[in-house]
Amino acid sequence: MSYRESTHNRNVLIKLEIEMKYQASCHCGNVSFVFDSEIKEALSCNCSICERRGSLLIFIPRSELQLLTPEEAAVTYTFNKHTIKHRFCSTCGIHPYGEGLDPQGNAVAAINIRCVEGLDVAAIPVQYFDGKSA
Repeated sequence: MSYRESTHNRNVLIKLEIEMKYQASCHCGNVSFVFDSEIKEALSCNCSICERRGSLLIFIPRSELQLLTPEEAAVTYTFNKHTIKHRFCSTCGIHPYGEGLDPQGNAVAAINIRCVEGLDVAAIPVQYFDGKSA
């Protein structure tokens, strides 16, 4: 955060970044979490799993995803290069998030915004990614 303050405290400039706390879960609630983020747009991928699942994703640092349920409640599925952990509920089968590394090697979470409570998904711009060719 950057700021400048006069000697009389009248001219204070503060840079703020607006983030909201969101809660997300699978259908039955066995996998539930919160995260802070600004959802500006989502990603739709046409790779073999995303195309079938139909999720819309945002990516955040993994450290910003806080599980409200035990980590064991989410089952892991991997395929191909086994670099992405696709996390889903073993009870209802819904995929609320995944885990992996960004190109710089940082841990990230891919959140399925269709699982975010109270979010107007239709109002979120969608970017398309050609995962079939990647």
